[in-house]
Amino acid sequence: MLKIYGVPISVHTRKVIIAAIEKKLRFENDPVIPFNPPAGWDRLSPTGKIPVVAIDDFELADSSVICAYLEQTHPEPALYPREAKARARALWLEEYCDSTLFREVVHGLFFQNVIRPKILQQPTRRTAIDAILTQALPKVFGYLESQMTDGWLVGNRFGIADITLACSLVNYHCLGYRIDTARYPKLERTFRRLCQHPSIATALRTEQPVAQSMGLDVGIVESLIAA
Repeated sequence: MLKIYGVPISVHTRKVIIAAIEKKLRFENDPVIPFNPPAGWDRLSPTGKIPVVAIDDFELADSSVICAYLEQTHPEPALYPREAKARARALWLEEYCDSTLFREVVHGLFFQNVIRPKILQQPTRRTAIDAILTQALPKVFGYLESQMTDGWLVGNRFGIADITLACSLVNYHCLGYRIDTARYPKLERTFRRLCQHPSIATALRTEQPVAQSMGLDVGIVESLIAA
């Protein structure tokens, strides 16, 4: 049995959950919050981050490593292309969304809007939010807009790049922000399409109670799933 540790609204936990659903794996989710981890968490997660998975007596951290492991042990349906150039592009987009999109845009907005006021009991820094929206976001969204196609991000099938992009953009929307359709029309259309993919829609429906309990805006996600 696959056990996934990490609160499901986490961008990176959601990524692993969607991969598991796509591969039709049975799993349990233990909604660990990094700011209030259980005893022994340092052993499971040396970095203190989520997610971590346990498969029988085998434990593994980091969403990209976990997804690569699931691909190796459960190769169908494939989430990573087998052709070298396509695989390299998928890995690049996975890394860009996991690092640049998440770290420079989504994480900062989530930290200022949710973690500081609701978990750390600290005031939101509006100047930090403004800097993200006016400086970091245009560059990141602009690059992503240039990479969008009318289909899946890499090749002709749903894969890891699509999952990783959707995971960060879901949290962006749950914070009450929206993609500017005039500036980033292809990115906005891609996000809407991805939310309707069965494995993503299933994961989002399942995590709705957690999102609502944290006061997140789930209306846009609900409407996209139902569209």
